[in-house]
Amino acid sequence: MEVWFRPYIWTDYWLAVLFTVVIPLILLIWAFVQKAEGIQKLLIIYWRVASLLLITIYLMIARYPISFISGLIALVLIPISLWFWVDLNDEIEYQPSGSLKLIFNSWRWAATVYCILSAIALIPFLGCALSETAIKTPYCTVWFEAPLLFKEMFHLKDLGLLAILALTIYVVYLSYFVLIKLGKQGRSATPQ
Repeated sequence: MEVWFRPYIWTDYWLAVLFTVVIPLILLIWAFVQKAEGIQKLLIIYWRVASLLLITIYLMIARYPISFISGLIALVLIPISLWFWVDLNDEIEYQPSGSLKLIFNSWRWAATVYCILSAIALIPFLGCALSETAIKTPYCTVWFEAPLLFKEMFHLKDLGLLAILALTIYVVYLSYFVLIKLGKQGRSATPQ
């Protein structure tokens, strides 16, 4: 059965690679070269949060229904990680103008808009995570095509077990940070 929205899902994956991997990686390297500490810190926080997207890809390779939930959570947490830290926002704001600052802020807005729109688009597919019969329909399995191509390209094995382990570690670390560090230090509790 042909799924009419397949091209849109593939477009979403390509945009995800661009906005959540390629551009932030270039920006991180550039920030280290320019010694822009505020941008470095914010991008390191971003990468910690965005790692949930990689975990989601591995969960999708294993066709675990929870991948739809972890993907949505990642898309919600990424914009929060880019704007939550008042001290880093101020540090970046008062940084001298230049190409890095302009491109970083442009990417931050673009990534935020992308994540919000992608999260909204993913919401109708949450049923794939909640029903054993739905996950087997073309409506849901179309989401696994790009991750399975990724698996074929890199010939990785046992990614499902690795993904569950990574997700567990991620949830434990995030819970510790939110419940303990953030609870004690508030918005100044940037992850170390």
